[in-house]
Amino acid sequence: MLLVSASLWSCVNPQQVELLEREQRRLRGDMNTLRSDVDNFRATLADTRANIQQMQRDLSAIKERIDETRVQVGRQIGQTNRDGDQRVKDMETRLAKLEEDAKSQAELLKSREEELKQVRESMQQQAAQKAETESNYVDLSLAESDNVRKDFETGWRAFEKKDYRTAIARFKDFLKRNPKSKLAPNAQYSIGESHFGLKEFDRAIVEFDEVRRRYPQSDKVGAALLRQPSGRSAKSRFRRATSRIESSASRADGAHCYSRRSRFSLCR
Repeated sequence: MLLVSASLWSCVNPQQVELLEREQRRLRGDMNTLRSDVDNFRATLADTRANIQQMQRDLSAIKERIDETRVQVGRQIGQTNRDGDQRVKDMETRLAKLEEDAKSQAELLKSREEELKQVRESMQQQAAQKAETESNYVDLSLAESDNVRKDFETGWRAFEKKDYRTAIARFKDFLKRNPKSKLAPNAQYSIGESHFGLKEFDRAIVEFDEVRRRYPQSDKVGAALLRQPSGRSAKSRFRRATSRIESSASRADGAHCYSRRSRFSLCR
C-alpha cells in the first residue's frame, strides 16, 4: 500500500509544481501591469496637483488686481465710474470661473486618489491570491516518518473536504504530538486557513500570527503575513454585509407587523 501511495505521489507532485509555476508566472504578469498602472496614476496626480497650485496662484493674483482696481475706481469716480465697474465685474466673473475650475480639479484629484486606492487594494488581493496558491502545496516528503506523514494527512484530507472544524482539531492534535516536525508550520498555517474558511476572521489573524511567532524561519511566514490583511478586509466586508441584512430584516418585520389601516399591531 505504501509503495502504491509513493508512486501516486511521485506522479502527482510534478504536475502540481508545474501548475503552481504557471500560476506564479501569470500572477507576476498581473502584478507588473498593476505596478505600471500605479505609476501612470501617480504621474497624472502630480500633474493635477501642479495645475491646482497654478490656479491658486492665478486666483491670488486676480484678487490683488481686483483690490487695486477698486482703489483706482474710488479715486476716479467722476470720469471712469462705468468702466471701472465693468472691469470689476469682468474680473469677478473670471474669478468665479476659475474657482469653479479649481473645484472641478479638486474633485478630479479626489476621484484619481480613489482609483489609486482601488489599484492598491487590487494589488494586495493579487498578492494574497499568490500566497494562497503557494500555500495549497504541501511537500509531504518533509515528514520525518510515515507515522508523522499519515498523522498530517488526516488533517489535510479534512481541510481539502472543507470540513474545517475537523481539520482544526486534527491539526492541533498533530502539533501536540509533533511540535518540532518540519510539517508543523504547514499545520499551524492550515489552522489559520480553516478559521478563515469558517469566517472566524479574528481567530484566523491570531493563528496566522502564530506561524510567524513559533516558526520564524519557515517558508510559511510570508504567506501568513500576506493573509492577515486579507482577514481584516474580509472581516470588515462580512460585518457590513451582516449589518445590511439585519437592517433589511428589521424593516421587513416592521412592514409586516403594522398596518396603515388598523390601529392594532399585526404581530405579537
